[in-house]
Amino acid sequence: MKKKFKTADSIITQLELLPQFKPLNRYYCYKKFISLLIPRYQRAIAFVYIRNNTIYIAVSHPGVNMELNSNKDFLKSILTMLINGDEKCKDLKASKIVLFNTNRGRAIRDKKEEDTIPRYRERALGNFKIETEDKDLRKIFINIREIIKKGYM
Repeated sequence: MKKKFKTADSIITQLELLPQFKPLNRYYCYKKFISLLIPRYQRAIAFVYIRNNTIYIAVSHPGVNMELNSNKDFLKSILTMLINGDEKCKDLKASKIVLFNTNRGRAIRDKKEEDTIPRYRERALGNFKIETEDKDLRKIFINIREIIKKGYM
């Protein structure tokens, strides 16, 4: 008798059907809602959630908040498209939209340490004579020269 293995997709699908994992399905729908927006809005939206028939959208920039406030009908139409187009999201219902400013999402999304390291273009050309007899020092100077040449080009 062959042993039948379950795939990861089938396990996740079974888990999503359980009532205690219903928030996972909502999380998928929130991410999908954000992905349907134009990229500028996607970057400005920190997070989304629905509570008491109201969709709350946290925006990380006040200017985008004002712009989205004037386009609430657009947001409602996107939500309606998502509800009608995706079976997983058919339970979402929101008749009102509330937009508010937050710094939370931007701080998490923009936290990249390597971006804070300043980068400078090497101004030296690496054209210098190595006038040492010591083999170890000579190797070090040759490595330095190669690094300078790579940084210059």
